[in-house]
Amino acid sequence: MSSSPTAKAMHAGMAPGLKSCRYRPIQMFDRPCRPLQAVNPSSSKVIAMSADATIHALNIQIPTQPKAIQELTSLLANPAHQAADVSAIIESDLGLAASVLRVVNSSLFGFAGNVQTVRHALTYLGTQEVAALTLQMGLRAAFPRSVALDALWESSSARARAMTQLGGTLCVDPWVAHSAGLFEECGKAIFLRHAPERYGALLASVEDDQALIFREHEMFGVGHDALGAAMCETWGLAPAAVHSVRHHVAAQMEWRLPAHRAHRPILALSVLAKAVTAGPVRLTEVVNTVAAQMGWPVEAVLSALQCAETSRAAATQAA
Repeated sequence: MSSSPTAKAMHAGMAPGLKSCRYRPIQMFDRPCRPLQAVNPSSSKVIAMSADATIHALNIQIPTQPKAIQELTSLLANPAHQAADVSAIIESDLGLAASVLRVVNSSLFGFAGNVQTVRHALTYLGTQEVAALTLQMGLRAAFPRSVALDALWESSSARARAMTQLGGTLCVDPWVAHSAGLFEECGKAIFLRHAPERYGALLASVEDDQALIFREHEMFGVGHDALGAAMCETWGLAPAAVHSVRHHVAAQMEWRLPAHRAHRPILALSVLAKAVTAGPVRLTEVVNTVAAQMGWPVEAVLSALQCAETSRAAATQAA
């Protein structure tokens, strides 16, 4: 008996209803959608400039990007990059390499301490997986350890995994998706470092990110979305990832995507990932709304969400 189109697509790691691909370049999604008024290109520049001025006035320090992360990001932008070059960059930072190997040898991957070098990790897991772990470890290392930040990193890692899985299934660059998910709430980490007691109390007092943004502007004059986007720009993340971090709160609340077609896919993944973690109450409505704006078949989006949930459950069980 021949497999159904849906089964074949699932076996290939691709959602049904989408053309075969490793991933579809972001700029190829060109279905028009209803834009958010606050995210057209000109207003985005104004918002960014205003946020930069406020950050400077408050003397909020954005962590410096580790040299190895900077070099790795530049290398991965070249489609012809080699695994040996990736390994050399990671191993040039001994602390970063040790952190990556510690995670690789954890129960999450099941290697039980058998992976001794970054090169071996690349052989077993592949370049994208190891690069994603390196970016994750580099981000954590840029901030002091704290209980509040540990919880933040856990949620960031889960969101990054979900967006990576969704991106790979829906033909959106999974590396950009992972970066956007990982850095989505890094602005909160910056606030926690800048004013740990005040901001910690603020986090505990609000119910959702929309209320949090409002209070952040009252207290600091800038929100964690803009602050996080500033860090993404400083660290050289892809423009679509920067845009997603800057506008994720509004998009997740309103389920509407920007007019700029190159920025829509990553932000769409952010909205879907948020809907999954928030619970299934309005998931169908979110899926229908996002799929219509992106021109994705609803079946494809549901299939991608199923894959992401399966991956999340497996990671949770392994941990």
